[in-house]
Amino acid sequence: MPDSITFYIVSAILLVLIGIIGFVAGFAYRKKIAEKEIGSAEEEATRILNDAIKAAETKKREAVVEAREEVFKIRAEADKEIKERRSDVQKQERRMQQKEEQLDRKYEAIEQREEKLNRKLKEADETLEEVHALKASQLETLEKLSGLTAEEAKNFLISKVEEEARHDAALKLKEIDQQLKEEADRKAREVIALAIQRCAADHASEVTVSVVPLPNDEMKGRIIGREGRNIRALENLTGVDLIIDDTPEAITLSSFDPVRREVARIALEKLISDGRIHPTRIEEMVEKAKNEVEATIKQEGERAMFETGVHGLHPELVKILGRMRYRTSYGQNVLNHSIEVAHIAGLLAGELGANVTLAKRAGLLHDIGKAIDHEVEGSHVAIGVELAKKYRENAEVIHAIESHHGDVEAHTVVACLVQAADAISAARPGARRENLEAYIKRLEKLEELAESFDGVEKSFAIQAGREIRIIVKPDIVKDDEMILLARDLAKKIEDEMSYPGQIKVHVVRETRAIEYAK
Repeated sequence: MPDSITFYIVSAILLVLIGIIGFVAGFAYRKKIAEKEIGSAEEEATRILNDAIKAAETKKREAVVEAREEVFKIRAEADKEIKERRSDVQKQERRMQQKEEQLDRKYEAIEQREEKLNRKLKEADETLEEVHALKASQLETLEKLSGLTAEEAKNFLISKVEEEARHDAALKLKEIDQQLKEEADRKAREVIALAIQRCAADHASEVTVSVVPLPNDEMKGRIIGREGRNIRALENLTGVDLIIDDTPEAITLSSFDPVRREVARIALEKLISDGRIHPTRIEEMVEKAKNEVEATIKQEGERAMFETGVHGLHPELVKILGRMRYRTSYGQNVLNHSIEVAHIAGLLAGELGANVTLAKRAGLLHDIGKAIDHEVEGSHVAIGVELAKKYRENAEVIHAIESHHGDVEAHTVVACLVQAADAISAARPGARRENLEAYIKRLEKLEELAESFDGVEKSFAIQAGREIRIIVKPDIVKDDEMILLARDLAKKIEDEMSYPGQIKVHVVRETRAIEYAK
């Protein structure tokens, strides 16, 4: 057993020794191989370095050769360009030399001309001195012959020429003024005629009272009621007077307020149709009638805006405009009149190149004050101006309302167009009417004004008051005084009377020569 252990120990030692010897031998072999490989790498690196140096030298030689060739090429091109520029410079030098020679020749020619001009100027000065001397001698001779100095003669001639020029200018201005007036009148007639033709309107006179038909005369008693309670209730609620007279089957409603009269008419018709007539029912029907009239007023205002193409009016102004549906002036419905004025003013503005929209707006609102002139103190013009200012209307529209009856002078085109359109609408045949009493008073006033002038023998208002014909005394009123008389009378009529349209003043003077043959 001990021998075996020893054997194993020896074997192990031998194996270790063999491993050590093998490792050493392997290490020596690897070192030799590595040294051999390093030597080969150094040789290869040396060879690559030598090859690179050779290639670099080759490239260097090639670059030097190329640089030399490029230098030679640039030098050749530079020499060529220098030669060309030298040639151009030589040509320019030759041209400059030629131009200098030409300038020298021209300068010499100018000097010669200057010498000639100096001689001529000297001769002209001598001639001018001779002329002045001759003129002075002639002036002395003229002064001796005329007895006037030169300054006096000059002033005399200037005054004569100025007088003749002024006279000719005055004649020319008069001629031009006459032509302009004729042309303006002709053009105005054409424009107005065209506007009237394009705005045709029907006219129907309206009355200031309303008549309500009754189914029978017994209905009058029912409307009056016991001890008059029904009629009193109706009159108190509406503010309208009911006139029940002998007129068969009819009741007349009278009121200064057309809106109240319309409310009373509608309420009475509803009561008659319903048959139940007593104070409570009357109150209900009056309230319904008021609502209907308010709705109609709004609809009429909107209709007027739609028909005329006017937009943007204040809602309250639209309601006031609709109230004019129940307002009349000389028998003419004011709302229809305002719509017609708006159309005519718009047409006139279109013909003249003015603002059509503004003219229509001013025409529609020009009589807006008539809607409430029975409720507010003042003329319809002043009331209309206040309403327009209150609802912030355009300044030109306010001025047109203020000046459409001549209360203030019109200073805008729109205001003048509204004046003309208002006169055209009012002057249409059948547009307006007056009651007989007012008509007769106007004719009498017209003749009275005419006969208030000295020298008037007789006056006649003719053509329904559109013309006043005056017969003057020939021994008092001369021919040249007739024009002044006609003008003064026209001015007095304008100041003291109100009338639609215009009045023609016609003065007649008759001269008779009487002799008897014996």
